[in-house]
Amino acid sequence: MTEMEQNLQRPVKDTDLEQPLLLIGNPNNRRTFGFQEARQRLGLQPALMLPYARLLQTWRRGGTMADAVQQCLEGRGVTNIQALIRLDAPGEEWEVERELLFLGAVNDVSPLINGPTPSMIPAEQTLTLEQEWGRIYAPNQWFRGWKACLERIRYEALKYWPNAQFMNDPDDIAIMFDKRKCQQHLFSHGVQVPPTLQSSEPISNYADLRAAMKTAGMSRVFVKLACGSGASGVVAYQVNPRTGAEIAITTVGMERIQGKIIFYNEGRMRRYTHTSEISTLMDWLCAEGAQIERWMAKASLGSSVFDIRQLVAGGQAGHAIVRLSQTPITNLHLRNERLLPAEAGLDEQQMSGVQTAAKAAIAAFPNSWSAGIDVMLSGGTEPRAYILDVNPFGDLLYRVQHDGLGTYEWQMELLRKEPYTHD
Repeated sequence: MTEMEQNLQRPVKDTDLEQPLLLIGNPNNRRTFGFQEARQRLGLQPALMLPYARLLQTWRRGGTMADAVQQCLEGRGVTNIQALIRLDAPGEEWEVERELLFLGAVNDVSPLINGPTPSMIPAEQTLTLEQEWGRIYAPNQWFRGWKACLERIRYEALKYWPNAQFMNDPDDIAIMFDKRKCQQHLFSHGVQVPPTLQSSEPISNYADLRAAMKTAGMSRVFVKLACGSGASGVVAYQVNPRTGAEIAITTVGMERIQGKIIFYNEGRMRRYTHTSEISTLMDWLCAEGAQIERWMAKASLGSSVFDIRQLVAGGQAGHAIVRLSQTPITNLHLRNERLLPAEAGLDEQQMSGVQTAAKAAIAAFPNSWSAGIDVMLSGGTEPRAYILDVNPFGDLLYRVQHDGLGTYEWQMELLRKEPYTHD
């Protein structure tokens, strides 16, 4: 063991940081910035920041996570991270996206689908890609890279800092990011989720999808890119059983450039009604790996349907936001309306059902401490709560407080009162 590694494993003393916290993220991201700001407001030392870009580049050059952390520690007067490790979202930084695509090209981790996909980008090309705003690059390859990143973070953290713990275990984050595995995992733990479209054969294209829908008697489904986030790659699709007319509502745009179809996230809703367009979209989604589930009627408020983002941390249900939309897709960045539960007229019984469902969802991941849980209340006179998504980075909620605290302050106060440990 090198002297550097011995220093990094030195036991924590009372004179060290309160509960030393290593934050792996993108330094200028809204999440990491908000997290650090909250620690400052509470009088806590800032978390030690390890940028994804530095970590990924260090690996690519033959180094380790310990090397990357040592670079971050220099000049801080701290020589250990026997601490809690928080992983934040890797998105919104192009340099990191390219590194993850590179990692996905050179690693053979368990993918969303078996075999290569048409959109795979050779490793030597990934690091020279020019950013095209909104374009969705090789989702299955990106997920390979992200999963390889999570696996290596977990392995090296436990190797160099055996006493360190993760707020959310990287293995859990990988499951949460794969919508298919996540829903299967929740269902196996008795958590209520929308029914998945079942098929005796893999659904690999539009024709397979239509055949499976007909066999299952489903005329309305959600087709979701298995590793998508922020409504990227989500399609609300329905077929009229009588006439065969079809419509797909989505944020995905398509453009043919030099004979190749490019897919991108428009940031607004689009409607496709022509079979030629819908089949192209579905062929791509299914080839990259898709979660396909029954499109269930959501509870409504006026002319809008809604669901709830419920934050759970340390086994407690905290901040909640109601997301209203006049389309089937409720994500707030699509200029949908946001209300507090009381403003939306949700009573204690309804919110109790939401919170119980959300806490059951995070309880299915006993090695993870917090997540933003998307909960749907079904329509009708006796609504039931269904879990739509588990977002390990779902605590970026603006203009909402719980116990007088913002989301990050609330979590830090919970940790200060009861430091996080798990077996």
